[in-house]
This record gives sequence, structure tokens and C-alpha cells, in this order.
Amino acid sequence: MDENPLYPELNQLFGVYLNEDCSYWGSTIEAIVSCYKKDSSRESVKNILVEIEHFEKEHAGNLDEAFEQAYGSQFGPELWGYTTTSFLDELRRILKIRSE
Repeated sequence: MDENPLYPELNQLFGVYLNEDCSYWGSTIEAIVSCYKKDSSRESVKNILVEIEHFEKEHAGNLDEAFEQAYGSQFGPELWGYTTTSFLDELRRILKIRSE
């Protein structure tokens, strides 16, 4: 994984939660990302949402390739039934769910 200093929260999510040991956190993307969310501050959650948007805009012409280069050694969205775009949309959706 090439850690990009522009995306510290995405680096944290993929480095700790969405990697080869992800089953420790849960068996679904929603369960795993919910653990990240629970363990993170509200500010971190807000920041990762901004990072997702920035990553998509920065790599609009080559999103799949950029995602593979940045996080592909840790996580493959296609293994979970997603495209890069649909995975980032799902990530955004889960992160925006209000905690109870």
C-alpha cells in the first residue's frame, strides 16, 4: 500500500480495518466500516468523507487504477462484489449513517 499523506484516514481504514485480517472486525463491509467508525472521532469520520470525495475528483479519469495502486495490496472491492465506484459510494453511505 502506497500511503498518501493526503489521505490519512483512508490509509487508516485500509491499513487497519480493510485488509487481509478484516474478518477480525466483521464479515461484511458494513460491519467492518462500522467498527472503524465506532473507533474514530467524529472529526475523523468527517475527514474521511472529504478524503473520499477528493480521491474521486483527483483520479476521475483513472479511479480504478489509482485505487488499485493506493490500496490494492490490502483490499480489492471486486472480491466483495463492488466496483471501485460502487465501493466508495457504499463506504460513504455507511459512514453517513447516524450512530445511535
